[in-house]
Amino acid sequence: MKALIQRVQRASVTVDEQCVGRIEQGILAYIGLGPDDSLQSAKRMIDKILTYRIFDNDDNPAKYGKLDKNVQQVGGGLLLVSQFTLMAKTDKGRRPDFGGAMPPDAAQALFAQLIDYAKTQHANIATGQFGADMQVESVNDGPLNFILEVS
Repeated sequence: MKALIQRVQRASVTVDEQCVGRIEQGILAYIGLGPDDSLQSAKRMIDKILTYRIFDNDDNPAKYGKLDKNVQQVGGGLLLVSQFTLMAKTDKGRRPDFGGAMPPDAAQALFAQLIDYAKTQHANIATGQFGADMQVESVNDGPLNFILEVS
């Protein structure tokens, strides 16, 4: 499982001109699921995202400017967007190979479980719409972007 996370000032997902998910300060996380991923790896990924320290410590002047707080500590939101293209193989040729992605039906079920788990761990969770043509808008803060992986 891979996640591309971005620290954002705000982010939203629109489907068919309707906003389906929106957060203010927090993390926009694109989630890629592979064929061997499970609920256990999904829980590890959510735990990692929620505790990954990518926010400044504004409370302590001696540590200002250091990435010392996580999204939970700053009361931020988490916007989860399913993104099978993260699993693309890109080492050969000029066209991505999506054979490394979990099949859609299984991915949809696992992504739903991932969302359910995230909601038990953090109050401010928003999502995109699995399999939809989504328009994602964000104001990247920093910019700070990280690729996280769990197995």
